[in-house]
Amino acid sequence: MAFYKPVYKKISQKYYPQAVVRGKQITTKELAAALADRSTVTTADVYAVLIDLGKVMGTYMAQGRSVKLEGLGSFRYAITARKQGVDTAEEVTAAAIVGTLVRFSPESTRNADHTTATRTMVAGSVEWTKYADEEEKEDSSDSGDSSNSDSGTGSNPL
Repeated sequence: MAFYKPVYKKISQKYYPQAVVRGKQITTKELAAALADRSTVTTADVYAVLIDLGKVMGTYMAQGRSVKLEGLGSFRYAITARKQGVDTAEEVTAAAIVGTLVRFSPESTRNADHTTATRTMVAGSVEWTKYADEEEKEDSSDSGDSSNSDSGTGSNPL
């Protein structure tokens, strides 16, 4: 079951649903244990592979490649540039790049007539329930869900 809460956006002066993340974040060790339970591989083996996955993916993406994990999706590098552009293509240099981002596109499949797509990480039918934590303060920011934000600079989070 997934949760949402109403969030007021000052710019439109309206309320919109926003996904809520509950509980503590699942760790690599917990993920490794769950994957090991579904296979013949030990938790330690799965953990070791997961720890190195980001480094290996980063190496390939730094070579200009994208990385596709079957059943999950594709990852690729994207960049953020200085706000002021230049007038000609010849003036564009690496010095204008101020940050490296990782873009993720979930894997999807289309039905035979290509009218609907299914993303592998979205369970067949997500049941959304209004989040009712009284201690949760209403978020009245204009930026929305930070997990969907394209802003940010810095190094590869992988």
